[in-house]
Amino acid sequence: MTKILIVCTANICRSPMAMTVATTMAKEDRLTRKIQFDAAGTHAPRVGQKADARAMASLVKRGYAPGRNRSRRVEPRDFNDFDLVLAMDSDNLSALKRICPTEHAHKLRLFLSFSPAIDVTEVADPYFGDLAGFERVLDLCEAGARGLIHHYSNP
Repeated sequence: MTKILIVCTANICRSPMAMTVATTMAKEDRLTRKIQFDAAGTHAPRVGQKADARAMASLVKRGYAPGRNRSRRVEPRDFNDFDLVLAMDSDNLSALKRICPTEHAHKLRLFLSFSPAIDVTEVADPYFGDLAGFERVLDLCEAGARGLIHHYSNP
């Protein structure tokens, strides 16, 4: 089983959205025994906080069933426990590189690196914007998750 950790800043918007989308797509492609997803934040100032209501509303609107995830910070053991640690943007990737043990640095990548056909490399933080920003994040989460699922279903 490949374990993938998806990381944003506070673990209340982007990473829970990406995890929900990726988990759903893995289930639809019958890959749940092959891939497992989790989410965390580089800072997560309020550990245990529910996901942002706008993020959950965007997911539900598109037919996803978001879990009852609570925010958590990336922990040192995550670098050992996960096979891949995917950052939503370059700031998150830089933060991960600062705390990642050297022997696990090869596990760090940008989430959208699995979707080279799209025109962006980062999923911008929608927290201080409007609902349209969350819809854009969801578009990017779907693109990234499709790339991941394709990668692991066609090794």
